[in-house]
Amino acid sequence: MIGRGKAKLGLTPLELEIMQVLWAAGPSTVAEVRPKLKGELAYTTVQTMLNVLLRKGKVNRVQEGRAFRYRAAVNRKRATGNAVEDLVRRMFGGSPEALLMTMVESRQIGKKELERLSEMVAAAEQEAARQKEAKERP
Repeated sequence: MIGRGKAKLGLTPLELEIMQVLWAAGPSTVAEVRPKLKGELAYTTVQTMLNVLLRKGKVNRVQEGRAFRYRAAVNRKRATGNAVEDLVRRMFGGSPEALLMTMVESRQIGKKELERLSEMVAAAEQEAARQKEAKERP
């Protein structure tokens, strides 16, 4: 049963592709999503996948006439964060540092990206220090 809980969090490649359509296009029907997907998928396949996403809590739907209009229930940032967290846990033993080191070593992150990361780390450290200082004030 534990495996099923973890599967509920993640998105399959097709589910992710459908979510990307909904994030880009906004609330859409099966007929509106289908032509925006790669490959020739049957209407019923797209409908089934949207229903799977509904059960997973990733989309909501409202009825419009005979069709349903689906909208993303999770935003792209949250879904991306969950996917990265899962990747770090499964591939890098839970170590974000190991992921970054792998990306640096395989030259997937260059000098400009490293400088930007350094600036982000410095800003996060400053914010954490401000929050700590605010908590310590009487």
